[in-house]
Amino acid sequence: MRLPAVRFGLRTRLVGAFLLVAAISAATTATLTYREARSAILKQAQDTAVDQFRDRIGAQAVTLPMDEEQLRRACRSLAREGKPHPWTVFAEYGTLRVSSSDRPTSDIITPALRAAARGSAHGSFQRVVKDGVPWLTVGMPALIDRGDGGQPTGLVLYAVMRLSTEEANVEAMVTAARDGALPALLIALVPALLAARSVLRPVRDLRRAAAGIGRGELDTRIEVRGSDELAGLARTFNDSSTKLQESVAELRQAEARARRFASDVSHELRTPLAGMLAVTEVLDEDAAQLNPDTATAVRLISTETDKLATLVEDLMEISRFDAKAADLHLDEVDVAEAIRKTVENRHWRDRIRLELPSGIRAMLDPRRFDIIVANLVGNALRHGAEPVTVRLRTERRGTTDRLVTEVLDSGPGIDPAVLPHVFDRFYKADAARTRSAGSGLGLAITLENVRLHGGTVHAADGPAGGALFTVELPLERPSEPSLERPSEPPLERLSERPSEPPLERLSERPSEPPLEAP
Repeated sequence: MRLPAVRFGLRTRLVGAFLLVAAISAATTATLTYREARSAILKQAQDTAVDQFRDRIGAQAVTLPMDEEQLRRACRSLAREGKPHPWTVFAEYGTLRVSSSDRPTSDIITPALRAAARGSAHGSFQRVVKDGVPWLTVGMPALIDRGDGGQPTGLVLYAVMRLSTEEANVEAMVTAARDGALPALLIALVPALLAARSVLRPVRDLRRAAAGIGRGELDTRIEVRGSDELAGLARTFNDSSTKLQESVAELRQAEARARRFASDVSHELRTPLAGMLAVTEVLDEDAAQLNPDTATAVRLISTETDKLATLVEDLMEISRFDAKAADLHLDEVDVAEAIRKTVENRHWRDRIRLELPSGIRAMLDPRRFDIIVANLVGNALRHGAEPVTVRLRTERRGTTDRLVTEVLDSGPGIDPAVLPHVFDRFYKADAARTRSAGSGLGLAITLENVRLHGGTVHAADGPAGGALFTVELPLERPSEPSLERPSEPPLERLSERPSEPPLERLSERPSEPPLEAP
């Protein structure tokens, strides 16, 4: 089983790195100190013993030949004068082997030392560890002074001395270094925490400031302390925040002006459009009595006036959403009956296939739900192919019940490149298509109405082809509608106006296909 990765905070990593450096420095210093101190202690004992052994051999008259008893007395005499610790002295003279102890020879004396002692007039020494015990062995030949320098006599004396005291001193140093390491690390923890705090404070300030910027508090700034790299980062952040605040303020002002312009233009067009609709209504009724060219022109003007009225109404509706002036008037609605009324009022009954189970009731705004269904079905009829199917069902999502409405056409589906933009305002899938039967705002208005209900809408290709639009709304009353936009003050002109009814013809007539100019 793979264990989850453990993540450490910046403070922990900084303190850990500081303590690691302190531990490595302490260990390195202790190691070097140990090596130097050990060498100094052993070298001092070694030099003292070698010099003392050489001097004592030189001071003692050696008369050859000597028998075994004479050699033993000489060895015991040298052993008694051993410094800095007692010696055990061994003598080798031809085949004769004697010592100051009961053993005639020692296995601590290595062949290498014997060879070096016989081959050098100054003797040799060697440190040996035997069964965990450190020893110093010194080999020194006995010389006869004949005036031209010492001459070897064949007698070689060996001194064997334990270095237990020196080794104990070295071990005491190691123990002291080990016992002092933990307090040293604990002491190093204090500057480590102070250093981590000095680094983390600007980072925490930067995090809080970035979070404030993310919440839309563009006046957030960081207090600059010092003149190091972190202070430079704080100054850069403050400069960036200032420029961002200025840019956003300019964009909001431009957006507010654009929304106000669209709202004002749409409102001002209502009065002349109302008159134009009344006039074109009368002209349509008399078109049959006019000559063919005049009748065609009259019908063309009537069709284009209808389109202009629809565009004005859609612009005013989208302006209300932008200004946060749109609200819900919820009522308990029989959803299936509401969809049937939407279809029948627009004379689509013969072109739509309805799959509406009865008994589904929900808290909806009837007018806005009518717009949602009408825009989706109209879009399917206009850009897809018949028949268009409208399905209704309910689903359980977590702890809430959702109302699901699907609109599926029989067309070729939606191009993957177009899919992310289907709810954009005035978006045209074909750039060469400059005019369309709709205003280009229908799906955008649908999206806003769905969001106002606290629901979601998305587009996809159906399982068997065609474009599929799915609307999910809560069955219960939404707690708080969310338009997913930053809070902005409403447009003054819109908020000061009462809601106005849409422009209508003087009399209802069936929808007619648009006429093109001859």
